[in-house]
Amino acid sequence: MSSAAEVVSMDLVRDALRLVIDPELGYNIVDLGLVYDVAVNGPDALITMTTTTRGCPATDYLQSGAYEAAVSVEGIESAEVVLTYDPPWTPQMMTPAAKEHFGIEDE
Repeated sequence: MSSAAEVVSMDLVRDALRLVIDPELGYNIVDLGLVYDVAVNGPDALITMTTTTRGCPATDYLQSGAYEAAVSVEGIESAEVVLTYDPPWTPQMMTPAAKEHFGIEDE
């Protein structure tokens, strides 16, 4: 079970990840639905994320940005960013605000 400090840290890491902007879409990776999970274990963060497509030219940039954002959070000393394509990303994974920004209607 997560302690209150870990929950706060997960939220802080997720908030920091919102500063990472996908250079092609011009929107943050959290609200785009690219961040699948954030886990915090003491001073270590594990971020599981994806890109909009396999072979995305911004993959290294996004992974590096996610790493830098995570370790910028007070109390986080190391971070691992794991890339996955399971499940594959779809626009329906975006937050309502991101969908509205891009003119995507909920199904």
